Amino acid sequence: MSWSQTAFRLTSKPRGCHLITNEVERQVAELRDYRVGLANVFLQHTSASLCLNENADPDVREDMEMGLNRLVPENWPYIHSNEGPDDMPGHLKNALIGASLNIPITNGRLNLGTWQG
Repeated sequence: MSWSQTAFRLTSKPRGCHLITNEVERQVAELRDYRVGLANVFLQHTSASLCLNENADPDVREDMEMGLNRLVPENWPYIHSNEGPDDMPGHLKNALIGASLNIPITNGRLNLGTWQG
């Protein structure tokens, strides 16, 4: 049995839904060492979150952003607001979506479905 732990930084991104699969695979070279395994990807950020979704049609990312903004609007009278109007909504979205994923590793790559990212 073998374990590995790697910390890495994602490039800074504006508010929205973004694909990071290629960035994760590129920065976590240890993935290539595993024929079979499980990758736990954990985001150390309290106002951002991780989810698997469709990676082919960019409309999905726009629709996700619109849906999340409808569920968690910026214009709500939040008490915590000193870090900007999108900070508290980011915390709520993180609580709803989560900050970690467990993804199977097969032959050195994240084993995602055809349209997942």
